[in-house]
Amino acid sequence: MSSTRPSSVLFACSMNAVRSPMAEAIAKHLFPRQIYVQSAGVRKGELDPFAVKVLEEIGLDMSRHKPHSFDEIEDTNFDLIITLAPEAHHKALDLTRTMAMDVEYWPTIDPQLTNGSRDQIMDAYRNVRDGLMKRIKDRLAWTPLGHD
Repeated sequence: MSSTRPSSVLFACSMNAVRSPMAEAIAKHLFPRQIYVQSAGVRKGELDPFAVKVLEEIGLDMSRHKPHSFDEIEDTNFDLIITLAPEAHHKALDLTRTMAMDVEYWPTIDPQLTNGSRDQIMDAYRNVRDGLMKRIKDRLAWTPLGHD
């Protein structure tokens, strides 16, 4: 894994409805004007209201996000694709056959598969949000050489 910070990142998951748009919103919030960030899914899903809600809890608004697929991305010239689901990882690796970009796989549980009470479901979404927040901060934070 490269330790340099990319100038452009694509977050990818299955349907661009929960994990990748959450990651996109978090990265755009943490690194405004420093990193170009987009998200996509293998297929286009419907924006998940639980994902919107858990980001609202930390002051981020992704309510206007429109899910889209890899095929709908106009600019595919990214330095790094971070995949959050196995099928997205396979799709991203296919892109590297024709384009030079790095791909990293961050296995991330799909909180939509959680059963239980509303509180248990919300906790699953919060766990995904918090896990993405930590990984994004760790991976995309710029550290001057020699100052780890």
